[in-house]
Amino acid sequence: MTTTFQKRQKEMKRIEKRKMKEEKRTQRKADKTTPKEGGFDPASDPALDPTIDWNHSNEINSQE
Repeated sequence: MTTTFQKRQKEMKRIEKRKMKEEKRTQRKADKTTPKEGGFDPASDPALDPTIDWNHSNEINSQE
């Protein structure tokens, strides 16, 4: 038969486990919202740079 002390210990362990899970859940959520190192950085992507003329319409035609 379990004693009151053992029941209290089990309950404390459950509470601690619940807190740990909540902390992990919060950390995962925060990790999703913050950009990761080495991840996609739109500022450094040349395809998104509006100053680049991908059609080369500003180049001088050398075949004239």
